[in-house]
Amino acid sequence: MVAYEDFAKLDLRVARVLEAQPVEGSNKLLRLLVDIGIEKRQIIAGLAKFYRPEDVIGRNIVIIANLDYRKLAGLESQGMLLAAGDEEIVILTTEKEIAPGTKVG
Repeated sequence: MVAYEDFAKLDLRVARVLEAQPVEGSNKLLRLLVDIGIEKRQIIAGLAKFYRPEDVIGRNIVIIANLDYRKLAGLESQGMLLAAGDEEIVILTTEKEIAPGTKVG
């Protein structure tokens, strides 16, 4: 169990994918440029086996915006997108159009 206070520390936001491209030297990673309302950020995600870059551009996704930045394949990932699945990964998206930066919770 996680205390509500710990869960409340997560900054979950809607982000719009502006750009997507494969990460050179990796068959698993995509580099995403996302708009989170107040700024644009780079997110490195293990989606390449499940999504082509052109399939994610323009989508609204849900990200953790206040996660410590982390280097993946030599690139800085400035957040983490939410996805579900084991055999097949599915990105969590919004049902309707909503502004980038909208808080989730």
